[in-house]
Amino acid sequence: MTFSERLFQKVSDIWEKTHQHPFVVGMGKGDLPVESFIRYMKQDYVFLIDYSKLFAFGTVKARDIETMAAFAKLLHETLHGEMDLHRQYAEKFGITQEQLEETKPTPMNLAYTRYMLNVAQNGSLEELISALLPCMWSYWEIGKMLAKEYQGASNHYLYGEWVKMYSSDEFGALAQWLIDLLNQLTEGKPEWELTILEEHFLTTSRFEYMFWDMVYQGGEWPV
Repeated sequence: MTFSERLFQKVSDIWEKTHQHPFVVGMGKGDLPVESFIRYMKQDYVFLIDYSKLFAFGTVKARDIETMAAFAKLLHETLHGEMDLHRQYAEKFGITQEQLEETKPTPMNLAYTRYMLNVAQNGSLEELISALLPCMWSYWEIGKMLAKEYQGASNHYLYGEWVKMYSSDEFGALAQWLIDLLNQLTEGKPEWELTILEEHFLTTSRFEYMFWDMVYQGGEWPV
């Protein structure tokens, strides 16, 4: 069993609950309230600003030029692919780029990104990957699930572009590269190190579920 297969088994219950979350199901059925999607779009935009920095850390911690270049590509694709999708959606809703960038992250958003940034700054390359991977990998799984199980989800006038991006072979190839790299880096690692990586993966998988819950229900500062 590869380490990624071990991780996939470990988080299967968490990811299944994520797939059944009303926000995710709402995108598939096409009946997600627009205000929830707008909240998601704005919070995910500011999330991606910090998430992009993780790939920059990956470039710094990489041990060869090929890996450095691959992390640089991930950084570029996030800044000019995923974030462009958010800008396009914002334009549909009459939200300016300035308004997007002025969005204040919710407490949950801050907790999630600060956890990953702390791992990136203080941990190994393997720790960095294990912390950031659930976001990319779970999005790919969600995209594929929605495209497969909900007829017309990829063509929905609002949510179809989201489904098409995250179910695409292009996005999947980026996630798969990270999965393969983590498998390579963990070969022969002692169990105590693998346990640390597993805990990072579990923690950020839980944060992923909490992010969906936050953008569906709200989650601003109470005071």
